[in-house]
Amino acid sequence: MELGRFDWLALRREEAVDPERPIVDAHHHLWDRGGSTYLAPQLLEDMTGSHNVVKSVFVDCKSNYHTAGEPHMQPVGETVFVAGEADTLDAAGGPTIAGIVSHADLLRGEAVEEVLAAHAAAGGGRFRGIRHATGWDLSDEVHNSHHRPFEHAMGMPEFRAGATTLARMGFSFDAWLFHPQLGELAGLARAVPELTIVLNHLGGPLAIGPYGRARQQSRADWRASMRLVAACPNVVLKVGGLGMDMYYGTGWTAAAVPPGSEEVAAHWGDDVRFCIDTFGPDRCMFESNFPVDRQTLTYPVLWNALQIMAAGYTDAEQDALFSGTATRVYRL
Repeated sequence: MELGRFDWLALRREEAVDPERPIVDAHHHLWDRGGSTYLAPQLLEDMTGSHNVVKSVFVDCKSNYHTAGEPHMQPVGETVFVAGEADTLDAAGGPTIAGIVSHADLLRGEAVEEVLAAHAAAGGGRFRGIRHATGWDLSDEVHNSHHRPFEHAMGMPEFRAGATTLARMGFSFDAWLFHPQLGELAGLARAVPELTIVLNHLGGPLAIGPYGRARQQSRADWRASMRLVAACPNVVLKVGGLGMDMYYGTGWTAAAVPPGSEEVAAHWGDDVRFCIDTFGPDRCMFESNFPVDRQTLTYPVLWNALQIMAAGYTDAEQDALFSGTATRVYRL
């Protein structure tokens, strides 16, 4: 995953399709590691460079964990770090990081309350919930997600006890997994109906490895599973992650020029509209997933593509997709 191909990205420039509509970027990261820097100045440049992004939500990426203390408390360092970056943005007069989604290990069961309370105390009023990534696949061609996942984690009693504690404390659960696991997520949603679950990145419709070699069947399986999840009223969907070539097999990373918004909309339009129509605009929110999606897309191209794909919906529905759902769900 190359995130610093700036000369290549510069080959594609676009003006905003709709520079006026307010946008809440419901999912981005911040880090300074491995030769990649995406902190308050870089985020500010993206959010103010083309579209009317007014607020954002940071989502966990294992940035700046504490290096001392009990391991289960170390993720609180990320909340401390992001709250500081949010203060930097506010001082600059830019769009604000209005919500922070960090990490806590739900397998701790009821004992996760200690970690959640520490996140809330560190977040300066911005902490909204956690992500415990469970993306796991049997194929060694699929890179598993970043919280040491294993098969059927979401079905474990300890995980569900942690999820129940999360709900009791008024926080939400961001779910990052792969589409063969969507049935398991639906089981969690039914078992803990009081928990607000935010399903990331279109529900992880894999199109690499064995899924890429059976793309048509994989898409059919994904759609069937998404309908199952959508039947759970406590699940909302993040529509994004469109540039993740390493999971979604777009092939754009190998192109001579980055894709434009019309190409992105043509590739993803049917799937995105299926998601919006299945969940409803009031249960969908758009996200950039930056800087991860920068492996293939520029920030203006990404938002233009979403504006093109959403053009057939009413103004009220577009308001929900671009800002309203995220504002309500994350209490921004």
